[in-house]
Amino acid sequence: MSEQLSNTDLKRLHREWRKRGTNRLGIIIDGVQGPYNIGSIIRSAAAERVDFAWFISGSTTPSNPKTRKTALGTDRYVKWAESPDVEQAIKNAQSEGYSVVGLELTHDAIAIHDAALNTDICFLIGHEDRGVSKRALELCDLITFIPQLGKVGSLNVSIAASIAFYEMRRQGWH
Repeated sequence: MSEQLSNTDLKRLHREWRKRGTNRLGIIIDGVQGPYNIGSIIRSAAAERVDFAWFISGSTTPSNPKTRKTALGTDRYVKWAESPDVEQAIKNAQSEGYSVVGLELTHDAIAIHDAALNTDICFLIGHEDRGVSKRALELCDLITFIPQLGKVGSLNVSIAASIAFYEMRRQGWH
């Protein structure tokens, strides 16, 4: 019969997995306004070791009280800054060595599991309803989507971000 790991065993397991992923992971949040979505993204970002997050002006930030409630204190593990516009954030990420990957449903997007994500990646995540702007997509190094089999055409933004973080980390394990 399986039993849950002790705190010591859990820490040991996490330490082992941390050694496997050496690539940096960043995110650009453009226009996501739901504080509970941001809190969930931050919690996933902390779990998958996001190195830096850019929040575009107009996006809810981790300092929002509702965001903090959902993030359950994990916001302390994610470095972040506000950026006046998405184009500047993309240029900043690229100048720091990240490949910027838009997470959006477009005609030229490739399935996330087919994308080469075994490098320093910064995901661009757009507004809950409008997605990523056309101009921002033009500046991305790659655009990817998460395949879905059901009758619903999109995922909640925080769930999509979590899947993207995990896929990038999964590809980096060696």
